[in-house]
Amino acid sequence: MIEALYPFGLSDIQEAHAKRLHDDSVIIDLLFQGPIGTYSLGEDIESQTLELARQADESVTGQIEYASSLIQKWFTGGKLDKLYKECWYESGLTAGNRQLSVSSRDELYSSAISVQREFDTKPWLIKVQTASDIESAKAHDLKAGIITCQETLGFGKDLTLLETFHGFGLRVVQLSYNNHNLIGAGCMEENDAGLSRFGIKFVEKLNHLGIVVDTGHCGKQTTLDACRVSSKPVIASHTAAEAVHFHSRAKSDEEILAIARTGGVIGVFAMPWFIAPDPENTTVEHYLDHIDYIARLAGVDHVGIGTDWPMPQTKWMAIAFKDKVAPKIGFKPGDGPSTEFVKGMKDYRSMLNVTRGLVARGYSDEDVSKVLGGNWMRVFREVW
Repeated sequence: MIEALYPFGLSDIQEAHAKRLHDDSVIIDLLFQGPIGTYSLGEDIESQTLELARQADESVTGQIEYASSLIQKWFTGGKLDKLYKECWYESGLTAGNRQLSVSSRDELYSSAISVQREFDTKPWLIKVQTASDIESAKAHDLKAGIITCQETLGFGKDLTLLETFHGFGLRVVQLSYNNHNLIGAGCMEENDAGLSRFGIKFVEKLNHLGIVVDTGHCGKQTTLDACRVSSKPVIASHTAAEAVHFHSRAKSDEEILAIARTGGVIGVFAMPWFIAPDPENTTVEHYLDHIDYIARLAGVDHVGIGTDWPMPQTKWMAIAFKDKVAPKIGFKPGDGPSTEFVKGMKDYRSMLNVTRGLVARGYSDEDVSKVLGGNWMRVFREVW
């Protein structure tokens, strides 16, 4: 069930205006874990996935992996296929990323097959090659998938492989995740190393191919180095402003301004543990506070949406992930995703609340459209 509209106190005229803006705008979520999230799945899926996962594997980690694979299969022609489409269309989103796993070369190829299966089984979902593909999707009531990745380990030092996956459709690459890799340091590393020599070559290769340089999980110096080296706009697909709420996953003013000077965009995520002090009582107002701060600091042309939450997993999976998986991928013990959610953004079908909130805060129509997707489109047109 979709949660009720968040109480912004809009008048009937303002409500109607916000709905028109939402319907008319190109809306892009550049860390789109949806369209189905934890609270879209329902209790029957909770019990079915847990029972099947326990039958398939004795380890908790294995159970999570099995259930994730099962849900992915159900997205593409299985029992969740209809819900998948309903959630995407009801969200109003024009485009969202479809993510490759690049933790290893094997994972890279395996996830590419999975992502391609989504496009092959959904005639209403198109793979994005150029910015005009997103515009065409909007014009023809279709949805657009932007192929991205959050890690580069699987590429090793094989830049030819990067070329191959650009041919497959890869259009946004995050340089590092939480930890060190061959390119640079992630945001959870204490030594704050910047780009390696190879990392500089990698950024230059992304520029040459026409792939957006993403620093969402990168450490501060890696982010600043990427902004210095890149000849094209640099982005942070999903982060927040550390001045609003401090967390290692957020960006400093220096990083935000450096990204903006490249012409890039900072996407704000809806992770309740990372944007406000109390994850049990985080609301869409806290989310909008980060948008406001970045817009005031760097300009409204440099802020967008990159929710990263909710994920396509059941509650039992979320709880187990926080306990067993998150510490292994660079998060501090007890940190990271679980069952909490941003009130007003519990489900992707609640995305209208972002538009309503921007209207409530006095953003002009032009600026609302920029934040919802226009700023991402400007970057895409320049890079792709």
